[in-house]
Formats: sequence, structure tokens, C-alpha cells
Amino acid sequence: MKKRLLRGRVIDPPPVGPGWKVADLVDECFLAYNAARLREAAQLLVTKCLNEDVTIGMTLTGALTPAGLGVSCIIPLIEAGFVDWIISTGANLYHDTHFGLGLPLHVGRPNVDDVTLRKEGVVRIYDILFDYNVLLRTDEFFRRIFDAPEFQRTMGTAEFHYLCGKYIAERERVLGQKKRSLLSVAYEYGVPVYTSSPGDSSIGMNIAEKYFTGSKLRIDPIYDVNETTAIVLATKRGGGKSAVWILGGGSPKNFALQTEPQIQEVLKIDEKGHDYFIQITDARPDTGGLSGATPSEAVSWGKIDPAQLPDTVVCYCDSTIALPLLTAYALERHAPRRHKRLYERRGEFMQLLEREFHLAQKREARRKKRIKK
Repeated sequence: MKKRLLRGRVIDPPPVGPGWKVADLVDECFLAYNAARLREAAQLLVTKCLNEDVTIGMTLTGALTPAGLGVSCIIPLIEAGFVDWIISTGANLYHDTHFGLGLPLHVGRPNVDDVTLRKEGVVRIYDILFDYNVLLRTDEFFRRIFDAPEFQRTMGTAEFHYLCGKYIAERERVLGQKKRSLLSVAYEYGVPVYTSSPGDSSIGMNIAEKYFTGSKLRIDPIYDVNETTAIVLATKRGGGKSAVWILGGGSPKNFALQTEPQIQEVLKIDEKGHDYFIQITDARPDTGGLSGATPSEAVSWGKIDPAQLPDTVVCYCDSTIALPLLTAYALERHAPRRHKRLYERRGEFMQLLEREFHLAQKREARRKKRIKK
């Protein structure tokens, strides 16, 4: 028993020296506590999640893009084929657009007087500062593109963000800059981007303004429930595996994980749960919130395959620390993958989901008929 308990690696790291790569630092020196969880997450990402048959869904919560993580991390991950679909808060996508429009955000301090900032027309996100006109110019950009003919209908958020990405990419071209917005890069690589609460951001607020000007633009998030579910089911039916990479928690986390209960509980389609789970969070599990809910708790809902629990990692860490380290680790340790371009296959996936639903309905009807007999 003692021998089994002490079979773990002996803690005997080499001294850190100049010229170390991030991946070597993580592998050799992140040996305990949340550093060890970060190492486990990095190794799970590279050894299993980035296999060609795995489809990776990333969720974004918290003010990540204002901190520059869209440019520094998420765009390189998309370019490398390491992110196949995304669920984000609308706020992250709104602030991502500032970068695509060439509007500057500045490093500041968290203890600046907010009354003074308001008087001076400066907005603060903790220690990020920017001119209030950044908001106004971004609002103006969105309202202007919303007048385009292709926006004059009801759509889900993947299609909506794809169209936004197209216009942001064109704006980047005019400005002579490239790959500053994750929406424009997602558009380029066919990565569908969803927002679980489309009204809960300045993008949604500007759509709401258009209601008063005769616009026909409407966002239907129920499209997204089915499309995200279809992505997961198509992955599994194609012999692949599903990984979720969760930054933060909140609504995007649940929206990604609920795809499996939607398949099993609601649509009555036979499935077992997501295969791989990585979460970076500062939320505790004991308060009962979804953000801090553990993978083992998710098993009880059918969200995670119970057989895959060893392939789940939760690291309690600020995403602004963990994501650059995980990005560098993945890029150093794994070659780029083929881009799956899931956006272009949404129709195909939806047809599969509908077929499986009707087959499940027939099975359920036969089962109920047998019970009555």
C-alpha cells in the first residue's frame, strides 16, 4: 500500500536557468498545488485533446480580450488548429472588436479614482484604461454593418458572428493590420463562434437599438442550442472525441456542457458525455454555482463520460496567467492540426442531429408501447 501511495514522481526539479522554454518550465517545475494542475492540463491538452480525432470547444468568460488575450493567445490557437468552436460572452467579442478597428486600450492601475475617470471620459476594466470614444466608435461600427442586407433576417449567433468577422476582417485590411480580432480570424478559418446570452453585451444592446429603426435583424439563441449539440453529436458519430476547454465558467461553460444532456435527456439519443475537460477558474465548488462545479458533478448530469474522469483537470488560477502558459506549451509541444472548418458543416451536422432525433423518437415510442403491453 505504501509503495503504491509513493509511486509519484520524486520532487527534485532542476534549477531554473536562462533560455528555458515555457513547456520545459511547466514540465520540470510545476510540481504541486495549482501549478501541478496547470501542468496536468497542459499535458492533457497536448497528449490527448490535440489528437486529430478530437474536436475542441473553447469557452471564454471574464474580460479576456480587453487584456489582449485574443491577440496573444486565442488567435494563435485558432491558426494552429487547436480550437474548433467557441462559446464566448458577448462582452469578450465586443472588446475583441476594438482591436480589429485599431482602437487602443491602455495598461493602467486598479486604484485610479473612478470619479476622475468619469469626468475625463476614461473607462476602466480593473487595470485597463481606454477612451470612452472607443465604445462609441465600436457601437457606430456595429450599427453601420447591421444595416447591410445580409443582416436583415433571423439567425443564430454563429452566423451572426461570421458576418461580423467578415466586416472586421475588411476593416483590418483597410487599416493595414492583420489578425488583431479573433472574430476576423474565426471567420477566416471557419471556426463557429457562439454567444450563450446574446443580449447581455454592448453588441446585443446595439442590436436592440436597431429594433427602433426598422431593422429585421433578430438573434435566435435556440439555433445555437441545436447547432452546438449537432457539433458534439457529429464528432462522436464520426468516431471522434469531444474536448471542452473552459476559461472561467458562467453561461458559456454551461452552454458547452449542456450539449450532452440535450442529446441524452431531451432528444433521447444514446450518448455518454464529453471525453476531455480542462477548466481554468477561480470559482469554488462549495457555493453551488455552475462556474465552480467540478467534472465529477457534471457526470451526474450526463455532461461528462464517467469513464473519462481521469482525463479531466480543474486548475484554480487566473485565466490571464494560465492561458498564455497553456498556449505557449501547446505551440511548443504539438504541431499544427488540420482546420476542421466546422462553420461550413453546420447544415450537415444539423441533418444528422435531426435524423438521430427521429430515430430516437421511434425507439421511445416502441419502448412505451412495450411497457403498456
